[in-house]
Amino acid sequence: MNPHFSLDSAQKDGNEPVWTVAQLNSRVGRLLEASFSRIWLRGEVSNFTQAASGHWYFSIKDERAAVRAVMFRGRAQAVGFVPRSGERFEFRVTVSLYEPRGDYQVQVDSMRRAGLGDLHEAFLRLKQKLETEGLFDPQSKRPLAQMPQRIGVVTSLAAAALRDVLTALKRRAPHVPVVVYPAPVQGADAPAALVKALQVAGQRAEVDTLLLVRGGGSLEDLWAFNDEALARTIAASPIPVISGVGHETDFTIADFVADLRAPTPTAAAELACRSRADSLQAVDAAFNALTLRQLRLLERASLRLDRARAGLVSPRQRLAQQAERLAALHRRLDQAAARSLERALGRQALLAARLERCRPQLEGHQRRLAELGQSLERIWVTGLEQRRQRLAALAKMLEALGPNSVLERGYSITRNAEGVIVKNGLDLKIGETLQIEFGRGSAQTKVLATHGLL
Repeated sequence: MNPHFSLDSAQKDGNEPVWTVAQLNSRVGRLLEASFSRIWLRGEVSNFTQAASGHWYFSIKDERAAVRAVMFRGRAQAVGFVPRSGERFEFRVTVSLYEPRGDYQVQVDSMRRAGLGDLHEAFLRLKQKLETEGLFDPQSKRPLAQMPQRIGVVTSLAAAALRDVLTALKRRAPHVPVVVYPAPVQGADAPAALVKALQVAGQRAEVDTLLLVRGGGSLEDLWAFNDEALARTIAASPIPVISGVGHETDFTIADFVADLRAPTPTAAAELACRSRADSLQAVDAAFNALTLRQLRLLERASLRLDRARAGLVSPRQRLAQQAERLAALHRRLDQAAARSLERALGRQALLAARLERCRPQLEGHQRRLAELGQSLERIWVTGLEQRRQRLAALAKMLEALGPNSVLERGYSITRNAEGVIVKNGLDLKIGETLQIEFGRGSAQTKVLATHGLL
C-alpha cells in the first residue's frame, strides 16, 4: 500500500475518506517525527537487552509511564559503557512509530547519566584528546612480566578491592610478595594521591607489575580514574600497569591508558601473574623433559662406550695381527715380483719376434733402388728433351711476334722529341722533329703537314 495516500483517493458514499491501517500509521509516524525531533528524555533503564547484532533494546520509564527504546550498534559503541537496568540517564532521542504494530518508540542517539551530563561530556572530551595524542595506541603498551618477583597494588587500604586482590593473589601465587601503595580512590584528593602513589612505585622500582584497582560505583564514584594527570602518569610509568576499576561494564580513562584492562580487581590479580599450580605443572613438565633428555644422553653414551670397548684388543694380540699382516704383505710382494719378471720376459720375446719380422731385406731393396734410378734417369732425359723442343718453338714464336720482325716487314716506329711513340698524327705540330725507326736503321725528319683519319 502507498504510505503517501491522498485523502481524496478513497471516498465512501462520496463524503467521508476511507483510510487503511498502514496509511494511518504512516501519517501518525510522520506527525510524531515532525513534532518530537531530537529531544532530551530523562528516565530509568528497564528490561535492557543487548542483541547479537550489537543493538540495544530497552524501556525508559519513570514513576508513571514507560516507552520502548532502541539504540543501534554504531551509536551504542560510542557510549563507552553498558547501562544496567535501574540506572537513570538522560537520553537524546527521536520519537518514531513502529508501523507494523502501531507502537510508538524512541530511537536513542546518545545518553548520559542523569545529573552527571557534564561529567560524561568531560569524559568523552578527555577520551578523544588522549586518543588523538596516541596514549591509547596498542603499540605503546608495555609487555607484562610473565613471572613477576613482586606485585604492587595501588588502591585504598580500606577498599574491598584490596581484600579481593590479596585473596586472589594468595590463592593463585602465594609465593609472590605484594607491596601496597595506599591512596584514596574517591573524592577530590584522590587523583593527586593516585598520581603520587604511582610515581613512588616507579621511583622505588621494587615491583614488576602494578595493579590500579577499585570496586564498582557510579560515574561520579569512579571519576578519580578519569583524571588527565593520572592518565599521563600511567602512560609514563616505567612499570607495566593493569587497570581493574569497577565492574565489567564500567570504563574509565585509566582503563584505556593502562597496559592491560581487567574487568574487575579480582581479574586484575589473576592476570598479573601465573598461578602457582600452573607454574608447578610447568616445572614438573620441564623436569620430566630434562630427565628424559638426560636418560637419552646416558643411553647414547653407553652405546658409544660399548662400541669403544669392542674395539679394544691386547698389545700381544695386536702384535700377532700385525705380524700376520706383515707376512701376508711379504708373500704378496714376492708374488708380485715374480709375476712382473715373467711379464717382462714375455714382452721381450714378443718384441724380438716383431723386430725380426720388421728387419729390412737389403739385397732386394738394392735391386729395386737400381731399377728406380734407371727409370728416373730415362724419365729425366725424355722430359728435358721435350722442354728443349718447346723452348725452341716458343723462341721462334716470340721472334715472329716481336717488334723487330714487324719492322722487317716494312713497318716503322715514329717517336717525338721526348721519345714518346706517336700514335695520332693530329698530336703533331708543324716543324716538330721526329725520329723514325726502321727494320734496319733510323731517320730524323720534320713535320710539314698533318692529316687526321675520319
